[in-house]
Amino acid sequence: MNKLLIPFLSVVTVVANSCSQRDANDFVLVKGGSIINAKSNYFQKNVMVSNYYICTHEVTQQEWSDVMGTNPSKFHGDNLPVEMVSWYDCIEYCNKRSLKEGFTSYYNIHRDKKDSSNTNELDDIKWLVTVNQEANGYRLPTEIEWEYAAGGGHISKSYTYSGSNNVNEIAWYWKNSGDKNLEGFWSWPAVEKNNNKTKPIGIKKPNELGIYDMSGNVREWCWDKYDNNGTEPPGRIWKGGGWIGAEFCCEPSFRAQLEANGKGPDQGLRVCRGNKSSDR
Repeated sequence: MNKLLIPFLSVVTVVANSCSQRDANDFVLVKGGSIINAKSNYFQKNVMVSNYYICTHEVTQQEWSDVMGTNPSKFHGDNLPVEMVSWYDCIEYCNKRSLKEGFTSYYNIHRDKKDSSNTNELDDIKWLVTVNQEANGYRLPTEIEWEYAAGGGHISKSYTYSGSNNVNEIAWYWKNSGDKNLEGFWSWPAVEKNNNKTKPIGIKKPNELGIYDMSGNVREWCWDKYDNNGTEPPGRIWKGGGWIGAEFCCEPSFRAQLEANGKGPDQGLRVCRGNKSSDR
């Protein structure tokens, strides 16, 4: 073999191996089972979760741009999480990414039909979205799946946050996501003056499953509608808190909602693939 070719092939092999390792690490298998995290909303609620894969990081602006061709984010950077995306945007992203990578689209998006159960007057879109249960494409996690993964799954240590009892070890939130660390009670003027913003994915400590930023950085859309018993306009659930939010929002058990067409500089997503689960 040509001696000049050997170093070249060695470099190619190293690069290929590193790319394969990186791609392999993008998703982790979340092994199903019962909820053992004592702080979960579903602990001792007769809930069983099936196996599925979830991304170890929030969808980045580079990943979003590669699929959608645009970047709607307020804070720009390839390795920053995408934000300023609505629930509808995220559903479209999942389908387009599935098709791009050779998977079957998980969602049926009926743009010409209205979801009759969506009575939120702030939502002027109200697309009817249904699912292909057997499809292997990308999708948003259900709330149970999200909380199960954030809480450490079948090896949970029942941490207060996703991977630690110390919020600063694992989360970007209002006190630590700006020019300096803030103290005291949450204050928007203080957050604004401190230039708080999103941070690159995967800097903080991961949780028990090796998943990053499930507490803090950006809030993450889930598939589920919010069960509000008619006390407020229905939206879609988000989880995890964000750079602008308080500590309690970073707890995996915390749940909140936003109208499905809502957007914000702290509103992003994480995708998963595989069995859609939850039996109550």
